[in-house]
Amino acid sequence: MRTSFDFSPLSRSSVGFEHLFDLLDSASRLAPNDNWPPYDIMRVGENQYRIAMSVAGFTPDEITITHEQQMLTVTGAKTGEDDTEYLYRGIAARNFERRFQLADFVSVTGANLANGLLKIDLVRELPEQMKPRRIEIHQAEALPAGEASKQIEGEKHAA
Repeated sequence: MRTSFDFSPLSRSSVGFEHLFDLLDSASRLAPNDNWPPYDIMRVGENQYRIAMSVAGFTPDEITITHEQQMLTVTGAKTGEDDTEYLYRGIAARNFERRFQLADFVSVTGANLANGLLKIDLVRELPEQMKPRRIEIHQAEALPAGEASKQIEGEKHAA
């Protein structure tokens, strides 16, 4: 059973959040049984993240990582035919494609594969103009007490 959400009340009182509403809508459409290969998403620093995926049986040549705009795609495809006769096959060797939606200003800094674990390092680098900055307050000179109450009167015109 799929439940859809109506974001129109939020759209009436917000500007520029259409992308966020689209993300929420697409997340609700994902298949709930899409759980292979297993993965973890970790925060390793204030603006640093790591995705760890269990890809046992895959070599670096069989895995492709693509970063386009705000989408990170990890694809695994076995290259050759395995003609081994298995009595039991518990290690999954099927092809996969896993997508991760990335926030603005998040980029991939590196990836490595060791012991069947693919680790992808990410960092969020805000542009200088988007970082919080302190605004200096200047001291204005106070007017003498007598000058503060003076008014400038204009010419009076007859009606």
